Amino acid sequence: MTTPRAGCAIDSQGRITFELPAAPGPGLLLRLRPKKGEPEKTLHVLDLHSVGEGRAQAVLGTDPVLPEGRWDVYLLDGSERTRLRPGPRDLRALVDGHLRERPGPLAVRVPYVTEDGYLAVRTWHRPAHAEAGRVDVTGPALRVAARLHGASLLDGAEVRLRRRGEGTVRTLKPSVGEDGRRFSFTVEDETLEPGVWDMFVRPAPGAPMIRLARLLDDVADRKHVFVYPGATAGNVVVRPYYTVDNDLSLEVTRAG
Repeated sequence: MTTPRAGCAIDSQGRITFELPAAPGPGLLLRLRPKKGEPEKTLHVLDLHSVGEGRAQAVLGTDPVLPEGRWDVYLLDGSERTRLRPGPRDLRALVDGHLRERPGPLAVRVPYVTEDGYLAVRTWHRPAHAEAGRVDVTGPALRVAARLHGASLLDGAEVRLRRRGEGTVRTLKPSVGEDGRRFSFTVEDETLEPGVWDMFVRPAPGAPMIRLARLLDDVADRKHVFVYPGATAGNVVVRPYYTVDNDLSLEVTRAG
């Protein structure tokens, strides 16, 4: 039996239209992929409608907002379900998504192909978001540019580096643009201890910290796509990298 395929297109608002041969089943099922060893809990069903010329469509609108995670796509046929292979994917509306202003809370969707060749949708849902932009590594200095969505940078705003595991924090003062959204900062600290340091921005004193990440384009998994060199500062090498969640972190190792 041939595994069915579904094409999809997404617009700038995050609405996804799935298309596949007409009347292969009554609907599509999106399943939030559970953690290893846990049962599935969150499902979302879409109706399939004939659009003529032997094609059918199902639309995932902007409401409801899907919880953050990875959603596998299945074709429903009664009590049976078949995981779908990908057809053509039109993601053009996402390519320049980092250039558009986004109100909070931020809801992001990116259709993608899994490692084993199936169709899935990656989602993020965050109260506010700091979109990482250009990352420059020059000599001992690491410079990061970013843009805040869903919040504004006020007096006393700061960037925080938090060492994973122990919670040690280093604070940096960002350079803030006139719009109160764009900012940049430089990491040039040879006293950083080896380990992984996660990066946050606190837009005002006492405000919740916002994770730096790169979410607003068509790349569902950045970790092995965007690879940076390290900056050597004193006896340590500081290398920026994207985590499996597309968050931006620092890996600090001893030089040599």
